[in-house]
This record gives sequence, C-alpha cells and structure tokens, in this order.
Amino acid sequence: MEIRVNQIVLNGHTFQYRESGDVSAPPLVVLHALGKSAESWDQVAAALGENYRVLALDQRGHGGSARTNTYTFELMCDDLLHFADALNLGRFSLIGHSMGGTVSYLFSQTFPSRIDRLIVEDTPPPFSDEPIEVPSQPSGPLPFDWQVVPSIIQQLNEPDPEWWARLTDIMMPTLVIGGGSSHIPQNKLQEVSELIPNCELVTIEDAGHFVHEDNLSAFLAAVTRFLSKGQAHS
Repeated sequence: MEIRVNQIVLNGHTFQYRESGDVSAPPLVVLHALGKSAESWDQVAAALGENYRVLALDQRGHGGSARTNTYTFELMCDDLLHFADALNLGRFSLIGHSMGGTVSYLFSQTFPSRIDRLIVEDTPPPFSDEPIEVPSQPSGPLPFDWQVVPSIIQQLNEPDPEWWARLTDIMMPTLVIGGGSSHIPQNKLQEVSELIPNCELVTIEDAGHFVHEDNLSAFLAAVTRFLSKGQAHS
C-alpha cells in the first residue's frame, strides 16, 4: 500500500500528513499520541487503506508539522477542523490515540455533524487525579517540540470539566478500545462508554497503552468490524 506524504498550510502553519487508499474512498482521519507522529499509523493505514482514504495528520509540534510554540487540545481541535475543511471532508470517521484521542473527543463534541464514526484508543478525556510531574527534557534532538509536553501535562493536571460533561453530546456511533494492562485506568474508559449514548467498549487484554502497535491484529479486527457496520448503512 503506497503512502503519500503531503504538506498543507492551515491557518498560516504548515502541516504534514500521510495519505493512503483511494481518494474516492470514505475518508478516515487518524491522530497520533504525544511525542509520536503520523508515521506511527503506517501499519494501520496499510490495512485500512484497502477500503478507506486514510489521512494521518502530524499534529502541531510533531513530525513534519509546524513548531508553533503554543499547544493545547483546543488548538489541535481547531487544526483538525482546518484540515478537514481544506480537504473538503464533509463527514469523516475519526480515530485518535492518547493525546489524539482527547482531540477526537473534543472535536466530536464540538462538531458532531462532521463525524460518521468515532474510535478512541485507550484514553478518556483528562480527569483530576494525582498531578503529573513534567519530566526533564532529554538532552538529544527530538522528533517533536518539547514544549508540547509541559503544555499538555498542564491541561492533564487542570482539565476542563466540560470535556466530561459534554461526552453526552457525542451522538455518532463510538468505539473505545482499551489496552487492558495499560497505565490508563480502564474503569475510566468504562465511564466514558456509559456517558456517550451510542458507545461500545472493547478491551484488548495485555496490549498496554499502544494497542495498535502491541496487538495490531486485534486492534484491526475491532476497528474493521466497527467501521464496516457504518458502510452497511451508508
């Protein structure tokens, strides 16, 4: 499966994204975790690109996208809107992992008419818990802007309660995939699945937080089954 690497200017910033599949196929946007990039989805994109136009975006500060010095979940949500509008994606399905999963919740709450189906991998919206300490910056070069880390950790430590309150606004069919042995409290994923009106929770035991990397086949099986339900109705 050929993966095409493209660049696009969104709201004055250059973003890079990876595209696979036929441009006329149903669009599927995928968002990576903190410190990762669109490339982390290549194996998923190769499989899903058989039936979908898979668009993996390097979020701001990551991969080949702009280092903007300002990083919030809300800005990343805006980036996704600009991206979808620039590519004329009226409606699309959305997969988000970790940081990208929180962006996906926010986008689906704010623009529910744009999303066909939502898939979130092993993350609830941020919630108040033990404060997370900002780690020391590594000395070597990084494939992302280190400033993202303290910015996102600040939002994890001081989450907007609206992010949970508005889960009930997510009306599209939703799949939450838990990693079982992940450091993410799996009971929080259960809470999310009970608040989103049309939500299914699938736990892939012992996959850990990076489900699509550590158990690709089980991840793909859950995702393709869920997405194919939508294809049958569209």
